[in-house]
Formats: sequence, structure tokens, C-alpha cells
Amino acid sequence: MPQAPGTSRSPTTPTWGAVVPVKRLDVAKSRLAAYGDPVRAELALAFACDVVTACLSCVSVSTVVVVTDDGRAAAVLRELGAQVVPDGPDRGLNPALAHGARVVRAALPAVGVVAVSADLASLRSEDLAAMLVGVPRGQRAFVADSDRLGTTLLAACAGVALLPSFGLHSRARHLASGAIELEAGEALRRDVDTPDDLGQALLLGVGRHTAQALARLA
Repeated sequence: MPQAPGTSRSPTTPTWGAVVPVKRLDVAKSRLAAYGDPVRAELALAFACDVVTACLSCVSVSTVVVVTDDGRAAAVLRELGAQVVPDGPDRGLNPALAHGARVVRAALPAVGVVAVSADLASLRSEDLAAMLVGVPRGQRAFVADSDRLGTTLLAACAGVALLPSFGLHSRARHLASGAIELEAGEALRRDVDTPDDLGQALLLGVGRHTAQALARLA
């Protein structure tokens, strides 16, 4: 049973560092390929921009680290205010997230770390803040995706290893690893992989960069 945000949480809001992994745009969001490669890449970048913007605007987040080997994405996201680091491990999503967590804690050892999927086009800073307040002291917690199979966000309090296990059926793996599942609104759960996902995100309301990209591409 997912735990409601606020249950057994720390009485004060901790400081967090966010880690956002961004694939190379030439291979990102392959299930949006029906739109054509230029549109697919443009949307992938727009989603990431909205996620980073929401993280930077979140009152609980003190730093945002983007892990990417894509030069264009790196330049754009750095201009938004994120710290951008290359994917040193270059072994897939979860090693990239662990690498980003190490970068955050090397600079800010006392912060918690939250890994945030780069395709939450409807993410809002206030929703992220509410989720982080709900992470129990000294523990790990996550939000499952809309299908309740995957994971969209994973947080580890200060001093706790992140231990990311994103990907297919990651909800079950995170539960098995001891992470607590948090209840969350649809905006935190709706990752965008398919055209149908994008339609659902539009109903929820997407961020400025996604809206502008869709307007240009229309």
C-alpha cells in the first residue's frame, strides 16, 4: 500500500539535490518515432527542460545535476541553471543516476538526493516539493508511474544510498529493496513514452517548453 505524503516524515523539510538523466537526443523517446526524428528529439529536449525548470523552482531543491552526453541538451539545460556532467560510467540509466548522486553529495554531503525522470512533461515544482516532504526521515521513497510498473521519482534522505533500479518493473524492485512507495498525483506519475502518454500529459497541463515545442511543431 503506498504511503501518503506526510506520514512519519521529518518535521522540517530537508534540502535535496535533484539528478535528471538525459539520453542523447538522437536515441531518446524512440516510441515517439512516428512523429519523425526531428520532432521526437525536439520533444525529448522540451520534456527535459520542463523537468529541470520544475526542479530548479522547487523550494526543497538546492541543486540540479543533469547527467548527459548530448551536447545540445547539455548547453540548453546548463543555460537554464542546471549543473551538467557527462555520463562517466556510460553503462545505462541506473549507473548514470548513481554517478549523478555522487556528484551531488561530493559538493553537498548533507543533502538528500532525488532522481527525477526527464520525461515528466506535466511536473510542477509544488508537486515535487510535496513529494519530498513525504519522504520518511532516514529512508528511501519512490513514486510509481501511471501503469504502476515503473518508477518516475526515487528519493534517498541524507546519508542513505540512492540505489536506483529504474526500468521495466522497477516498482517491484524498489519495493523489494526497502524503498517506500508514496502516493502522488498524476502529474508526478505521467511519464511520456508514447503519443497516448503525451495526450494524457496535455490533459494534465504541460510545462512551458513542451507547450512551446508543440506549438512550433504544429
